[in-house]
Amino acid sequence: MKFVSVSVDGDIATVLLTRGKVNALTEALIDELRNCLRELSSDLRVKAAILTGTGKFFSFGFDIPRFLDHSKKEFTRYLAKFTDFYAELFTFPKPVIAALNGHTIAGGCMIATSCDYRIMATGKARISLPEITFGSSVFAGSVEMLKACVGGRNAESILYSGSMYSAEEALILGLVHQVSSEENLLSDAKRVAEKFANNGGRAFQSIKHLLRQSIAKEIIKKERASVLEFVDIWYSPETREQIERIKIHE
Repeated sequence: MKFVSVSVDGDIATVLLTRGKVNALTEALIDELRNCLRELSSDLRVKAAILTGTGKFFSFGFDIPRFLDHSKKEFTRYLAKFTDFYAELFTFPKPVIAALNGHTIAGGCMIATSCDYRIMATGKARISLPEITFGSSVFAGSVEMLKACVGGRNAESILYSGSMYSAEEALILGLVHQVSSEENLLSDAKRVAEKFANNGGRAFQSIKHLLRQSIAKEIIKKERASVLEFVDIWYSPETREQIERIKIHE
């Protein structure tokens, strides 16, 4: 794989995003992540997985400059892949721990909220769903997963403000379960993964299904319409003007 590397230590797999300095999301990266998930699902050695990034970013979110020349049809195809991916991650049969090593923004935050447990490094890292600040909307699935993490009122605050939250602020909101230092992030994430792995695979899978099946059904029901609305807003003149100002330094 070009943008994703996987290592297995005992019964814990670590999935590392390695696309440039900011791990911006593209169709190729999402394809790799989906293929990786499916391989881990059938790998009998693996009982839990850690998803993390490199450097100062877990993920910036969409690689916006790369999508500027996409047609609506091409962009809609990508969004369908992206939302299908986070839905698969949300219902993945094994525990997934997001080790948020750095900034976790927009689509990166959506991926994080799809995981079972989030642990975030303290310091300069921020987590956010800032779409409203540049005239964009979000997806039905991302809203349902956010509400499952933080509750309806906090979800409103997060989405309406587009604010950037430190690890400590995210912990208070419920966006993350635990904070850690940069140095201890992966070792702390591994301890969490091991606890999940030791609790019994079939029991975990059953309980996760019971907890998330109603949310997953809501996502399926509403997602397609929300993607089409997202595209209409994304290509509107007022939003286009704002997203064209966004630069990514790889």
